[in-house]
Amino acid sequence: MAKQSIFGRIAQLLKANINALIDSAEDPQVMLDQLVRDYDDNIAEAESAVATTIGNLRLLEQDYQEDVEAAADWGRKALAASQKADQLRASGDATGADKFDGLAKIALGKQIGAENEAKTAKPTIDAQNEVVSKLKDGLNGLKAKREELVAKRNELVARAKVAEAQSQVLDAIKSVDIMDPTSDLGRFEEKIRREEARVMGQQELAASSLDAQFESLEDAGKEIEVEARLTALKQGGQAAITAD
Repeated sequence: MAKQSIFGRIAQLLKANINALIDSAEDPQVMLDQLVRDYDDNIAEAESAVATTIGNLRLLEQDYQEDVEAAADWGRKALAASQKADQLRASGDATGADKFDGLAKIALGKQIGAENEAKTAKPTIDAQNEVVSKLKDGLNGLKAKREELVAKRNELVARAKVAEAQSQVLDAIKSVDIMDPTSDLGRFEEKIRREEARVMGQQELAASSLDAQFESLEDAGKEIEVEARLTALKQGGQAAITAD
């Protein structure tokens, strides 16, 4: 019954779809760690069951071999007793011959008993050999599946670490984007441009004020020239009158 239970658990674990289990697990690493422990427990139990079964099989095989050897030994004894009986009968000792024939019969009975024991044990030994073979195959398959599971777990852990590192890098990049220094430089540049524009305005305003001053000077000069020409004109006209 115990062996059947082990067979069932081994078959269930061997049929386990690890990828599907990972996909459905809330925390795949925790689930895989638990699966590895389950495999270790069942492997240990299966190894114990296989060892016990092999031990029982070896005892059966020893008993069988002893029965086979006993049958052969009783057969040799029966032959020896029968030959002795023939010798005694040939020499005229009928009583002695009957005695050894009786021993031969007893030996033959022992031989038959040993042969029957061996014949009865043979199917059980064959069945146990088949059980041991299946248990060994199941155990080897279980160990191979465990190695696959461990490799899968290690791959998952490594991928999770890489993903976490990439996530941290992306978060850092996002924080750099949020604290974009170029935007600060842009604002500083705009401030400088406004200051430059203000200075340009002041320069332009100063220039226009200077032009106005020069224009007022030019206007004053023109008035002076006009007055001078008017005076000259008047003086020129008076001179002409005096000359006449």
